[in-house]
Formats: sequence, structure tokens, C-alpha cells
Amino acid sequence: MMPETPNRRGPDVRNAGQADWRLIGLQSFVVVFVLITMVMYVGSIPDYYVNLTATCITDGCGKSVPAMPLPANGLSLSTYAVLFVLIDVCFTLVYYLSAVILLWKGFRERVGLLAALAMVAFGTSFPSLTVVASVGTGFAHSWFMFVSMLGWITISLFFFVFPDGRFVPGWSRLFFAGIVVVDVLNLLYGGRMWEPLHIPAYVQLAWYVSSTAILIYSQIYRFRKSSSPAERQQTKWVVYGVSIGFIGFSGMSFLFDPKFHDGTAITYVYLNALLNLALTAIPVTLTLAVLRRRLWDIDPLVNRTLVYAALSVSVVLLYTAAVLYLGRLFRTGDSFIVSLLATAVVAVAFAPLKEWLQRHINRLMKGRHDDPYAVLIELGNHLIRPLPPDAMLDAVVRTVKTALRLPYTGISIGVGSHDTMVASDGEPADDPHTFPIIHRGEQVGTLYLASRSPGEAFSSEDGKLLDVLLRQAGPIVENVNMTLGMKLLVQDLQESREKLILAREEERRQIRNNLHDDLAPRLAALALNAATAQKYVEKQPAAAIEMLAELRQVIRSTVEEIRTLVHELRPPALDELGLAGAIEAKIAELNKPALALAGDPAADALFIRFHTPTPLPAVPAAVEVAVYRIVTESLANVIKHAKATSCTVQLDISPSKELVIDITDNGGGIHTRTKASGDKGGIGLTSIRERAAELGGQCTIERMEKGGTRVSAIIPL
Repeated sequence: MMPETPNRRGPDVRNAGQADWRLIGLQSFVVVFVLITMVMYVGSIPDYYVNLTATCITDGCGKSVPAMPLPANGLSLSTYAVLFVLIDVCFTLVYYLSAVILLWKGFRERVGLLAALAMVAFGTSFPSLTVVASVGTGFAHSWFMFVSMLGWITISLFFFVFPDGRFVPGWSRLFFAGIVVVDVLNLLYGGRMWEPLHIPAYVQLAWYVSSTAILIYSQIYRFRKSSSPAERQQTKWVVYGVSIGFIGFSGMSFLFDPKFHDGTAITYVYLNALLNLALTAIPVTLTLAVLRRRLWDIDPLVNRTLVYAALSVSVVLLYTAAVLYLGRLFRTGDSFIVSLLATAVVAVAFAPLKEWLQRHINRLMKGRHDDPYAVLIELGNHLIRPLPPDAMLDAVVRTVKTALRLPYTGISIGVGSHDTMVASDGEPADDPHTFPIIHRGEQVGTLYLASRSPGEAFSSEDGKLLDVLLRQAGPIVENVNMTLGMKLLVQDLQESREKLILAREEERRQIRNNLHDDLAPRLAALALNAATAQKYVEKQPAAAIEMLAELRQVIRSTVEEIRTLVHELRPPALDELGLAGAIEAKIAELNKPALALAGDPAADALFIRFHTPTPLPAVPAAVEVAVYRIVTESLANVIKHAKATSCTVQLDISPSKELVIDITDNGGGIHTRTKASGDKGGIGLTSIRERAAELGGQCTIERMEKGGTRVSAIIPL
């Protein structure tokens, strides 16, 4: 019997099964809760209407509905009741529609289920409909109290874990646990926990303010620390909707104070409608954020909201101030004239006020992309000052950073074949946007910009302003390039001068050493030998003749050494035969063994061929020496190491007036070396490269595919 094979994926399968059952349990709870709540809410609508017409409008229903006297010659009691019912039902309907869409699109996502649960619970419990309709009932009242508790808990939980389902920061789960405890205690005390526990009003206010602040802080912290670009866009929508709802709720709460209105039913109709309208921004933006589809840029919407909100407040304040001032100025009882004049003042100031607000809010959100000419004037005012080139680039990056309200701006240019950041402002970003700086059809630099927030793209208006600024930055960067290039040239010139002086002094020292250590002693010895021979001429002629013979041999060797010394300074063959003739003479000398063994078929002697244009143009003396040394050193390497039978030396003049040297052989080829080893070859190969580089040329030594080695050098004339 075969042993049973263990299931390696058993724990993973069990965990996946447990996760599926948890998700199914959550889905079942949400669906049952939503159905029960919706059914009971719809069943409570008639009771709400009856209670409004019976007692609530005329006498009030506790804190939920204050007493509202009916204005004379106004609407009937039943009409006001219908209006209140419609306002509350429309408010809840928006939340229910949001919940249905979330369940339809995000039924398998825990965040979507949580959002749907929060929309149903909060949309049901916030209006006064369920509280008024369930008065005096048993199960319905308890159920709606539970829904109210669940609404505040789920709304808080949603803000703590949206959009990825994790508590960020981690300690926020402890604060959420405190919210759950407070809401559960409030349920147990029948919605009035603070009074039986004798908790002061300032503690209640501190709790509500701190809980709201922590919810907002958790989203801001998540936005800045851990959210992806798509999640940041989701967060923007949620924060926008909550901001509209919170500001509207706070503002309307003050207006509900009887000090600010007459307390009639029609006034409460308007106040309830405005309050509910402000709070409906929450389900709309939350639905867009959770679905994550077509998350278009929210910034224009926020921009227009801020502009028109500020404009509305400004118009109200301006109108009020105009009415008060004109009323005191004219001291007339005719309010029509005062109102007409105040309206005229508002009408005249409306357009410039809107333009002023739009401009400042644009600059607050995205900088000054709407006014590129003012930015250019400001940049020009900086550049007309006597600034060094580096300071001019600093002015450019500061202008771009300020104009677009960016956290970082930098400009890099190529300095010595390397990109170097020459000007920057702000903290560098991990993945900045790059924009090439073009001048005269060539890229002279690169502009680096960091997004206003991580992952945020630049708008078309930003692109237009950047295009204008990049055009102006081109000549400035070109000027800086030229200045830095001149500095590098001056530095290279100074280094070249130092190298020439060092090389000249080194050669002088070598010649001095050769003359002092070798030639001078020989000449001194010759003088002594000549003097000694002179003494022996008369006394011992035979000894004098022998001494003169030795002296003649020493003189010959000394002359050879002087010739060798002169040859090292400059080969005499170059002066006698010219460059081509000197190379031909050297090759003819090296070909003698091959010519001597020409009749022996078993011989492997090296034969060298030489090709050169006729006639070879006159070249500078330094070039003659370098070419001659490159050729002779290369041939020496072929003879010593290549084991070749054929070698070709070719000189040619390129169309760009450069002398091209090409030496190829059919030997074993040069040993290949990796770049990592850092080995550039032996002393001879290094000398060949250095001789070409000294004259501004270049040299390559490579192994050919079919065997052999090729030495190629290009020296400008």
C-alpha cells in the first residue's frame, strides 16, 4: 500500500476557505441589514407624516423637531409636512442609491461592503424621520437606535481603513476602539449617554472635535506616507465630499439657532433642504472613490468650489456692509433705494472680485500658470542684474519652483561628458519629471521637477507655462555651458602647460644624466689616455702606438654612444630620408632575414609590406617622430610576440586631413583582456597609445576575427 502523499497546500487552501466564509458572512449580514432597514424605513414614512401633522410642526417633538409656527397666508400644515417628508426621503434616497451601486460594483470587496453599510446606516439615522416615526414603538425604535450606532461606527471605520482596508497609522485602531465604546454606551443609555453620566459640555465638545480631527489626520497621514497615486486620487474625492458635508453641517448648525431666524415652518424647510444638500456630497464622492473608475482630476472641481464659496461669502458681506453704510448715510426709511444701491455696488464689484479670487486661488493650488507674462517679467527682472552664470540658473529654478508651487526644481547640464546638477531648489524627489532644455535645435540641459504630491501629473496649463519658461531658459543654459566650457579649456590648458614643462624638464634631466654619468667620464678618460700616449711617444714608441690603438677604439665606441643619444632625441633617418623613407629603410632592414630565406620552403620568416600615398604630404616634426615610433614599436611587438609570417604597414590621409596608420599581421593575435581587469597592455602598447594621445589623436589595438592583430592610429595634422 502506497503511503499517502501529504498536501503541501493544505494550510493555504484552509486559509482561503476561511477567508471566503468570512466574506460570505459579511456579505450576508450587509444584505440582510440593508433589506430590513430599507423596509422598515419605507414603513415609517406614513407614521412620520402623521406625527408631523398631529403634533410635531405645531407643538414640536423633543430635540428632533422644534415647534414651528405657520406663517400667515402661507402653505397649509399638510403641505409643510409633505415638504419635510420629501426632504428627508430624498436625502435618504441618495444614500440608498449610493449603497446599491456600491453593492453592485463592489460586492466582493470588504471596503465596498463597509461603505454600503455606512451609507445605509447613516442615511437612515441622520434625518429625523426614523426618530419621530418610531416614538412609542418597541422593536422599530430599538432597531433604528441600533442603526444610528452602527452608522457612526461604520463611518468612522471607513475613514480609518479607506481605501486599502488597513489602519494607517497603526495606533488609529485604538482610537477607533474608543469610538466603538462611546457609541455602544450611547446606545445603552438610549441615545443620551452624556446627561446620566454628568459629563460637562466642554468634554463632549472636545470628544467630537478630537474624533473628527483624528479621522481627518488618518486620511492626511495615509495620503502622504503610504498611498499609491490611484489611492491618493480616491482620497482627494473622499476628503472633498467630507469637507463639503462638514463645512455645510457646521455652518447650518449655527443657522439653526433661533437667534438667526424667525422660527417659522418655511424657514426650517429651507434650512433642512440646505443641510441635507450639503451632506449628500458624501455619498456621491464616496461612490466615485470606491468604484475607482473614471477618477478624473478633482482639482478643477475643488478650485471652482473654493472660488464660488469665497465669492458667495464676499458678496454677502459686501451687500451687508453696503446696506448698513448706505442706510446710515442717507438716513431714509425707504429700504428699496438702499437695497437698489447696495445691489448696484455688488454688481459692479462682482466681476473684478471673482477675477481676483480666481487668480489667488489658482496661485494657492497650482501656482501662477494662468499668468505666464508676469512670471517672465519677474524672471527678466532677476536676469537684468549683474549676476554670474550660476546665479542666473539659480534664479531660473527659483522662478519655476515658485510659479508652479513645486517642492523641488533642478537644472543639470553636461560638464566634461557627465551630467552635473548646477542649480537646484528644494528637497530632491525620488522620481522627478524631466524636461529637455532645447536651444538652437540641440539639448543643452535638463530640467528636473518634482510633482506637487507623489504621483500627481502636470496639467495642460502647467505644460504651457513650462514651455514658455524652457524657451527662456535655453539661452541662459547655453551661456552657462559656454562659461563652464571656457573654464574647462583654461583648466586643460593649464594642465597641458604643466605636463609640457614636466616632460621638458624630465628629458633635460635624462640628457644631463647621460652626458654627466656616461659621456663626460669617457671624454675625460680619453684626455688622460691621450696625455699618457704623448709621454710615451719619445720614450717608448711601441707602447705609445698600442695606447693610441686602444684610444681609437674607445673614441669609436664613444661616437656610437653619441649617435645613439642623438637617435633617441630624433631618428636621423627622418631628416635624411623623410617619414616614408625612414619607415621603408627600417622595414628593409627587418626584411633581410626573410629575403635570405626566400628559397627555403620550410622557412617561416616574417615579411613586411609597406603602402603609402605618393607623395606623402609634409607633416610636422612631432607627427613624424610619433608615427615613426608607433610603426617601429608595433613592428617590434610583431617580431617578438606575434609569430607572424606577414605584416602590412599602411599610411593614408583621410578626407578630414588626418594621418591614418594601419598595421596588421597574421599572427596569433593579442591576448583579450576584460574591462574589469583594468589592464591596458604592456609598456610598448601603452607607449603607442600615449604617443597618439599626446598629439590629440587616438589609437586602437584589437584582435581580428580571422586571427592576427591590428593597430590603428589616427593623428590630426
